[in-house]
Amino acid sequence: MVSNISNNQTHSTLLAHQSTSVDVSRISTVQSADSQTTSSDTISLRSESTLAVTYTGSMQLSASDESKYGMLRSLVANLLQEQGINTKIAVGESEIDLTAVTPEEAQDLIGENGYFGVEQTSDRIFQFAVGVAGGDPSRIDAIKEGIDKGFAEAKKAFGDWLPDISYDTYDAVMKKLDDWAAESKAVA
Repeated sequence: MVSNISNNQTHSTLLAHQSTSVDVSRISTVQSADSQTTSSDTISLRSESTLAVTYTGSMQLSASDESKYGMLRSLVANLLQEQGINTKIAVGESEIDLTAVTPEEAQDLIGENGYFGVEQTSDRIFQFAVGVAGGDPSRIDAIKEGIDKGFAEAKKAFGDWLPDISYDTYDAVMKKLDDWAAESKAVA
C-alpha cells in the first residue's frame, strides 16, 4: 500500500507500508465424570515493513547507484544460471545477454521503437493469438478470453500490479484484434 509520496525539486521519495498478521486460536474442552476443563492456546504472528525509495527528478543513476545496479544484475544473472535458465534472449534477429544489459539499453528495449515496446510486443501477441485461432475471426471472443486470462495470471504473479507498459500493450492488442475482426466482417 502506498502511504506517502513527497516531491520537491531535488528528489522524490515513495514510501510503501505493509502490515501482515495471523491469529490462530485453539480451544479444547475435556470433560470427566465430575468436572469440565477448558483450555485455550493462542498464537499471534505480526509483521510490518516500510520501504522508502528515493530517486532524483531526472531518474539518472549516480556512480554508486550504477555499481549497485551492476551488482544486482550479476546476482540475478547468477541465480538464473544456477537454475539452468539461459541469460540470453532472442530479440528479433539478434540476441541479448541479460548479464551485460545497461540501464540505457534496457530503456531502449522497452521504448517506443524497442523490441519489448508496446507496438512490437502487441504485434507479436496479436500474430500469435490469430495464429492459434487459425486466422478465424469468428473466434474473436475466445481469443480475447485467452488474452484476458493470461493478463490476469500475469497480474496475479506480480502481486496484482503491473507496470503501465503492460496495460498499454494489453490495450494495443485488444485494439488490433477489434480492427482485425471489423476488417474481416467488412470483407465478408
